Amino acid sequence: MLKITMADGVVEQQLIDDLKTRSRETVPEIMETVNEILKEVKERGDEAVKEYTVKFDGRAPEHLEIPNSVLEDAVGECDGEFVEALYRAAENIEDFHTRQKQQSWLETKPDGVILGQRIRGLSRVGIYVPGGTAAYPSSVLMNAIPARIAGVEEIIMVTPPGKDGRPNPDILAAAAIAGVDRVFLVGGAQAVAALAYGTEKIPKVDKIVGPGNIFVATAKRLLYGVVDIDMVAGPSEILVVADDSANPQFVAADLMSQAEHDVMASAILLTTSKRIAEETVKEIEKQIQTLSRKEIIEKSLTDYGAILVCHDLDEAVDFANDLAPEHLEFCVENPMEYIGRLDNAGSVFLGNYSPEPLGDYYAGPNHVLPTSGTARFFSPLSVDSFVKKSSFIYYTEKALRDAKDNITAIAQAEGLTAHANSIEVRF
Repeated sequence: MLKITMADGVVEQQLIDDLKTRSRETVPEIMETVNEILKEVKERGDEAVKEYTVKFDGRAPEHLEIPNSVLEDAVGECDGEFVEALYRAAENIEDFHTRQKQQSWLETKPDGVILGQRIRGLSRVGIYVPGGTAAYPSSVLMNAIPARIAGVEEIIMVTPPGKDGRPNPDILAAAAIAGVDRVFLVGGAQAVAALAYGTEKIPKVDKIVGPGNIFVATAKRLLYGVVDIDMVAGPSEILVVADDSANPQFVAADLMSQAEHDVMASAILLTTSKRIAEETVKEIEKQIQTLSRKEIIEKSLTDYGAILVCHDLDEAVDFANDLAPEHLEFCVENPMEYIGRLDNAGSVFLGNYSPEPLGDYYAGPNHVLPTSGTARFFSPLSVDSFVKKSSFIYYTEKALRDAKDNITAIAQAEGLTAHANSIEVRF
């Protein structure tokens, strides 16, 4: 599944290019299908949503919107240990994200000028949550809790019904714990369209966040501008950097923890030790035998996995910054020495006892992360993702008089005489 290659400055660059290219490919047939769904939902609203739900999910739910009482009941009906774990994770997520919240500010200058910035939560946000076998209650927490902390007035969640037309109870329990206001049983591109345009029953939102399949991702991409989105996420990815102090058993397990997401997921090991590389391969072959998603892991590792042996950790750091992975594990003897140099990664996991699933579920930082090299310029989902900012300006007559010559000089240099006139006419 994974072959060991010596890094030479060429092979790793080719690997980076291949990984970034794979997630930018858009299948014309999918674009055509999604465009048709968006058009139909925009024109026919709930009627089109229902038709597509029957077509893609097997049957329409009895009720499009789930009563809040059902959400509350789900908490008591789910496995107690699971619910307790959700509550503990929610506490950690809330604690971490509360520290991100910014306050509006105002500054009064000696000449009477007042400047400031108003920060407030968006009015209404839509959260997409996959259902069925790809149900992720953890994503409910990661999307809804920062939105609530940001001050979003109303959080709307959409999630597809199961084949029986019923919701996933684990997702409902997470929605209740996270503070979701309303839940609708609809999925796919039709759900994204309903949130963006609004229908008779599903309210229009200002922003859509949350993971989904290629149809959901394509719908979000096409509707950006009609509505804001978090990001267009590509396949999951992990880069593990390990020196000779790492544990091959841990490294193998962590690589497969991401490979099991999707056959297009990428899991890469970059190590300074050929011994670690060889023993990691053996551990993968041993551990994979007991894993439920063995076939997916095998294909992912075969097509998009790699083990590269580099000369030193400096070379490894340069590679990590070039790749800009979604998840970066730094399993080295003194990981804190390097944190100031790890510039491009969605989330960084330091040491042998900070595995990636810790971030996925529990520690507190958000698991909605930039993929496909976009960590060079994108950040993880945060409280900032759910706020909007407006600046405000107040000048006295004297303050504007003192500034007018500078303003008109710039306006005239740009050839915008009406701008200059707007200032001059006041004096």
